[in-house]
Amino acid sequence: MTQQVELGLHTFGDVTVDAAGLPVPQDQVLRDVVEQAVVADQTGVDFIGLGEHHRDDFAISSPEVILGTIAGRTSRIRLGTAVTVLSTDDPVRVFQRFSTLHALSGGRAEPIVGRGSFTESYGLFGHDMADYDTLFEEKLDLFAKLVKEERVTWSGQTRTGLKDQVVYPPLAQPMPVWVGVGGSPESVVRVVRQDLQLMLAIIGGDPKRFVPYVDLYNRAVEQMGRTARPVGVHSPGHVAATDAEAQEQAWPAYKEMYGRIGRERGWSPVTKASFLSEVNHGSSYVGSPETVAKKIAATVKALNLQRFDLKYTTGPIPHAVQMEGVRLYGEKVIPMVRDILSGR
Repeated sequence: MTQQVELGLHTFGDVTVDAAGLPVPQDQVLRDVVEQAVVADQTGVDFIGLGEHHRDDFAISSPEVILGTIAGRTSRIRLGTAVTVLSTDDPVRVFQRFSTLHALSGGRAEPIVGRGSFTESYGLFGHDMADYDTLFEEKLDLFAKLVKEERVTWSGQTRTGLKDQVVYPPLAQPMPVWVGVGGSPESVVRVVRQDLQLMLAIIGGDPKRFVPYVDLYNRAVEQMGRTARPVGVHSPGHVAATDAEAQEQAWPAYKEMYGRIGRERGWSPVTKASFLSEVNHGSSYVGSPETVAKKIAATVKALNLQRFDLKYTTGPIPHAVQMEGVRLYGEKVIPMVRDILSGR
């Protein structure tokens, strides 16, 4: 039996470099992201997700604005985030932005919400990290109600309540909502409790170590009497013509990005050996179309996924190189994955 799977792409709008090795201005990076999404649409990619950040190394801080531009340039690709940092936003405004995008795109909006793995937005928008858990728990609860109910009544500690409130524009058709989860059992159960879709962020180690989380999801669905929803995975990677070329292009950018984040967070220095370990045995999908397709198909089978999204930017990889990677993913990787899963 053929395993049905959707294949998407994610980007944070990583600030790239020009021919001289200098950082490209963020305004140009944003325009480049639109062009990458257009190529993704033309080559058969199912979904494009833009990650929200508030830093100098990632250009995207207002994903829905860019998604609106992409909607006007594309016809079929579904449009979402990776992730919307719901903890530091207002759920009503998030709903309004996405219901507007959903209307303008003909029902193609598909947000992925989460806490985010970076904390800059907390101070920027006046939130206290001490409220980290409460903020997300309450705001996700309200957002889930807004997506499912025409009139919403809600109360909590983190904002004023709503009573029999209609929020405009309403959804004219259902809108899928995913929750990005980094590997906490409590987060998996929360997704089921809110009857939303689970997106596992697997950015390191053997992806098979997440099998228990998928099993937990399925047990929670059964115990709570919910309907099983699609389960997806977000992982980094890079596609080029050959394995050697993909590694040569990806390693310097990987070293730059993870080296900086590691210094901020007190991690051990990034090494070429650790990079290659992730490529060969872990959750970094770097290589030729054949190599990446085989690895994606293996992960899809192991976790029984309905969606796999590749974060195709990891650090300052030049725009032209990213464009070629997006093209190869759509034209080569996606058909190969589907052939493998169908047994052809």
